[in-house]
Amino acid sequence: MTQPTDLLPEGLEDRLPASAARITHAMRACLDVLHTHGYDRVRPPLLEFERSLASRMQGIRTQAMFRFVDPASLRTLALRSDITPQVGRIAATSMKTAPRPLRLAYCGETALIRASQLDPARQRLQLGAELIGVDTIAAASEIVMVAIEALMGAGLTGISVDFTLPDLVDTLAARDGDTDPDHIEAVRRELDTKDAGGLRDAGGEAYLPLLYAAGPFDSALADLREYDAGGALATRLDGLKAIAARVKAAHGPDVRLTLDPTERYGFEYQSWFGFTLYADALRGAAGRGGTYRIGGSEEAATGFSLYVDHLAEVAPEAGGGRVVYLPLGHDADAAAKLRAEGWRTLAQLGEGEDAGMLGCTHVLEGDTPKELEASQ
Repeated sequence: MTQPTDLLPEGLEDRLPASAARITHAMRACLDVLHTHGYDRVRPPLLEFERSLASRMQGIRTQAMFRFVDPASLRTLALRSDITPQVGRIAATSMKTAPRPLRLAYCGETALIRASQLDPARQRLQLGAELIGVDTIAAASEIVMVAIEALMGAGLTGISVDFTLPDLVDTLAARDGDTDPDHIEAVRRELDTKDAGGLRDAGGEAYLPLLYAAGPFDSALADLREYDAGGALATRLDGLKAIAARVKAAHGPDVRLTLDPTERYGFEYQSWFGFTLYADALRGAAGRGGTYRIGGSEEAATGFSLYVDHLAEVAPEAGGGRVVYLPLGHDADAAAKLRAEGWRTLAQLGEGEDAGMLGCTHVLEGDTPKELEASQ
């Protein structure tokens, strides 16, 4: 039986004009927000040496990346699944002498060998910002605020921010003098699944209150403070409160704040602070961010990533704008002037074309665009 030759691999798809336009519109809106906040864009390559990618962030698994041997160097290359480690490499090498704090933005394609059941896409357009060289409440607050503004710039509504503490179990284990890595990992695993019975069986009964210290930010924070009698989490909780206060002051009830201190999905390399972004009508997360250390230099950084092609599914449709049909023999100077003013033009190539069917809204008559229906 002959196999079709025009099928795409599982998890990959073509983006046709309407979808591509929405993605481009959302991408530009987000990048414009980052630019106005002083984040300079960098463009790392699509491929890197596997060892370099693996060394820049704790928790990065190159096994999840497409890998192959470079015929030039005979070393293993990896197709990036996350751009953040590449930005870390740039900060630690090419821009190591640049003044700090260093603000960098990026946008590019990423690929995965396997996708999750929740999100079957294996190719994603990842956009984000990294604030490098500081690990402060002010830096974390700025990143959260810029991420929210980027989503709003793309037209998303009903935004919510879910805070987490990625190193929570490690911090509490150190407080209690627990040095057994197997026990710590078992506790993490049961907290991930929110399984109270499993947590007891794993010897983690002391961690049970953490399962219930989640929900609306203020009440969850109060529950965590009550649990943290020893004060091991005090500075972290004070930091969360300060970040939340800034969001509330800027956006009030328009942005919903929640707290799930044990959430670890998507936070493979974050340290004390992490957050997940959601929006109305969007299946799954709009993006994630948090604090981390750049491998090699151990420099502190805070950042976020958005998957633009995902969030563009619920962003407002990008208007096609005014499209002027240019008849044969049209005034080329008049057409150029219209393009400079923001019009789109579509030139006639032969007889029998239907300007309306081609998506035009106007037709050029002399040096003036006339509404298509009114001109016919």
